[in-house]
Amino acid sequence: MLMNSFTRRTFLKNGSLAAGSMALLASSPQPLHAESLAKAPGIQLYTFWKELAEDVPGTLAKISAIGYKSVESAGLIGKTAAEFRKALDDAGLKCPSSHLFLSPGVTPQQYFESIKALGSEYAVSSVLLKPAGPIKSSDDYFKMIAALTPDDFKKMAAELNTMAAQAKSVGLQFAYHNHNIEFHKWSDGATSYEILMSETDPSLVKIELDCGWADLAGQQPLELFRKYPGRFRMLHIKDFAPMAHPVVSPGPGSTPEWAELGKGHIDYRAILAAAPAAGVERIFVEQEPPYTRFTAFEAAKAGYDYLRSIA
Repeated sequence: MLMNSFTRRTFLKNGSLAAGSMALLASSPQPLHAESLAKAPGIQLYTFWKELAEDVPGTLAKISAIGYKSVESAGLIGKTAAEFRKALDDAGLKCPSSHLFLSPGVTPQQYFESIKALGSEYAVSSVLLKPAGPIKSSDDYFKMIAALTPDDFKKMAAELNTMAAQAKSVGLQFAYHNHNIEFHKWSDGATSYEILMSETDPSLVKIELDCGWADLAGQQPLELFRKYPGRFRMLHIKDFAPMAHPVVSPGPGSTPEWAELGKGHIDYRAILAAAPAAGVERIFVEQEPPYTRFTAFEAAKAGYDYLRSIA
């Protein structure tokens, strides 16, 4: 069944360390050391949404010049997969992971083929929703999110299993990316994230943990590593100024003051020390636009320099 992928970002884009890590299950076939993760970070191209829309080759060249050698796609920015792959190749960039943005008229298989054309191993999706009506504004999206039930997340898990099986059939690994809404707690005490994790097939659906959104929701990545050993394959690395309390709902007042890596409050040295034993293979810096205190490129360089400094 074809479903649209509506994520929070769609509507906000404009507006014990070593001891604990050793206790985790090392499930990655080629586990990386923590210093390798920090020394060779990738970056999520959503960071450069506006810049890519204006100049794909020039933006990719600047990303490469900072030191990044891998990226994670966030759509094709109006290009064909072949055109975007050439731009990546020209900039000396690899694209091991791609985000899915499903739309009517295009089958998941067609998206998967585009992802393969980019040279990606992972196909990643966030919340998959089938709206009852048209989504014309952020208010429509927020209302739809507020109306979701535990059964909706169970249905979503079934869809994720289906898409993951389709991805596997063409040689890709499917992964799910969280925001903060998945950590809403229901009356029985379970969160939407727990529903998704228990209802999805661990052999098919791996996890890309967005550490920033999880932290915003009051969830610690180290605890999630311990709770779900072997599920994680990638991390999104971002930071923000501390919030007064956890936030699990979208809408006004729910977005933190995003900060460059090293200038927020999240302890990524501890997270990256534990990540390889949790199965994490790659990390991607991501900065959430719009930007007011720094540019996308300044944030990207700050993130790269910070990770190199703690490697």
